[in-house]
Amino acid sequence: MRIFYCCFFILLSTISSFAQERDSLRTELLNQVNVTANRAQQKTLETAGSVSVISAGTLQTYQPRTTPEALMGSTGVFVQKTTHGAGSPFLRGLTGNQTLILIDGIRLNNSTFRYGPNQYLNTIDPFTIDKIEVLRGGGSVAYGSDALGGTLQLLTSNPAFSEKPAVRGKAVARYATGDMEKTLRAGVELSGSRVAFSGGVSIRNFGDLIGGDTTGKQSPSGYKDRAFDAKLLFGLSDSWTLTLAHQSVSQKHVPLYYRYKLENFALNEFNPQKRSLSYFKLNGPTSSKWASEISLTGSWQATNEGRLSRKNGSKSLRTETDKVQTSGLILNVQSDIAEFWNASSGIEIYNDLVESDKIDQVDGAGPVASRGLYPDDSKYLNYAVYSLHQLKLDDWQFSFGGRFNGFRIKVADEVLGNVSVKPTALVGNASISYLLNDHSNFYTSFHSGFRAPNIDDMGTLGIVDFRYELPAYDLKPETSYNFEVGYKFRSEGFAMSAALFQNNLRNLITRVQVAGQKIDGIDVYRKENVERAYIRGAELDVEYVFSEYWKVYGSGAYNFGKNVTKNEPVRRIPPLNGRFGLEYRRSQWFVRPEAWFAEEQTRLAAGDAGDNRIPKGGTPGWVVVILMAGFDTKHFAVNAVAQNLTNKDYRTHGSGINGVGRSLWLTLTGKF
Repeated sequence: MRIFYCCFFILLSTISSFAQERDSLRTELLNQVNVTANRAQQKTLETAGSVSVISAGTLQTYQPRTTPEALMGSTGVFVQKTTHGAGSPFLRGLTGNQTLILIDGIRLNNSTFRYGPNQYLNTIDPFTIDKIEVLRGGGSVAYGSDALGGTLQLLTSNPAFSEKPAVRGKAVARYATGDMEKTLRAGVELSGSRVAFSGGVSIRNFGDLIGGDTTGKQSPSGYKDRAFDAKLLFGLSDSWTLTLAHQSVSQKHVPLYYRYKLENFALNEFNPQKRSLSYFKLNGPTSSKWASEISLTGSWQATNEGRLSRKNGSKSLRTETDKVQTSGLILNVQSDIAEFWNASSGIEIYNDLVESDKIDQVDGAGPVASRGLYPDDSKYLNYAVYSLHQLKLDDWQFSFGGRFNGFRIKVADEVLGNVSVKPTALVGNASISYLLNDHSNFYTSFHSGFRAPNIDDMGTLGIVDFRYELPAYDLKPETSYNFEVGYKFRSEGFAMSAALFQNNLRNLITRVQVAGQKIDGIDVYRKENVERAYIRGAELDVEYVFSEYWKVYGSGAYNFGKNVTKNEPVRRIPPLNGRFGLEYRRSQWFVRPEAWFAEEQTRLAAGDAGDNRIPKGGTPGWVVVILMAGFDTKHFAVNAVAQNLTNKDYRTHGSGINGVGRSLWLTLTGKF
């Protein structure tokens, strides 16, 4: 596979020499504008860092079942699926609470985000997304804690003003063979000269996932999903806008398939799995160069995670509930200090309130309540001030910035009593770019990052991932130092982006076994800042338009991670992976065959070797072929995605469920 992959890109590099001759054609790669890298609009070609942009058009082409699956195949992103109702993106070898997820600039990450793969990204309705931006290797200076591997931002659709009152609507129906999906989505948009509104409802029923070849139906893995969203825009003046938005997702009976299959559970599911977000955003320009644009965002977010479990043959049902309520306030100021100098500065405040409980119900007896996974009524205050600057001098561009972040964490632990800790972090970044003729960008960058200890790190008490964990309140922030060099090139017919990086990780928080202690026969662990590691790698993204209607494209990413403290690989490092494909697009229709691949991963940490989700000796490599086709008119659209044409049995490394087998996913869209 590696030889084929290399030959593919050698071919693309060869034909790139002809790209400058096709001035009438345009590539999508590097032709977008992103806001995530510097909290300000910037051409992706000119950004001194690795940024991928997944546009609304791309989402329409792929018709992803869930938001995590919208990232599958994206350059430098590897999606692990613990179960069908989950999906955790790896950015440069890190995932979970070591990557940062934003919705419209607001943190999805809260103080109970777990280390390792999780399900939180799946609580975002894919029908609400207008664009996804992935910043690999940075984000702590701009957005704060957790961006050790990078930052993923989901930007939702906005209604538009119109000179005359207008009404538009859309209805979507999707069906997958084997009853793997039955979805209905209805949305409406109302607009006027000063007021615009959009809203929608999604009803999605997912059946058990059917794998390839000999896997068959993986039961239980299906679940139900209900979502609602609304956004209201007011034009307060010709330039100032007030946005009011709300979104909510409720998922019920989301089974953890591998626990049924491998761990002797009669019942193990998330029920419910809920998230809601409401926010306002006030933004507009001023006449001052120091505040050319001001944005004020206030947000209220709530998550509710319930877990039900019962072992086979047991009469005891365990119900655990964790609720987090988060309020946030962001003030961001854009400054055009000089013709060659602009900046983005501001303050952020987030406050979490955590509620956690556990109830054991034995058949024929009353319920017994006890301490939940986290100390009940825990409080987590996160406050910061930041400033990012860009200077452009002729063909040179310089970027630099810094952030101070403080935390105030209060818990009332029934084991250790009242505890209050106040960790702080100071991080910075810098980059240099050489921009030549609006076609190329040679750059080098440095990003320092951090992840502050959260309630999950400090307050966990109970069984987690086959271990019994005790609270730990003397933890320090994890830190990262990411070095990157890269090259970007874009003409009308050819585009490419390549990067080499090394991320040095320090003070990593890990579970350390407490010698000689067992609870109910299970080894006891406590978290400590005792490890350091590094992850290095390479990424390549290429696109070539070779005729009026045809293009070929491909991407790949390689990560090598080493835990220096243990002298072993970093846990769950993805193998070499990527995609390549061909697209024919003409007028109202398109056809797009594509192949996704991953090499085998046999470099395993001790924790990987003991993980029942990873086959003995490592995860086999695979190639999966899909075919997408669509037809789009003014009033209706038809999209079809034929998955896994060879019916390959495969699993992304570390996942608890196999990928989908040969199947057809059909989407019908009506527009008025």
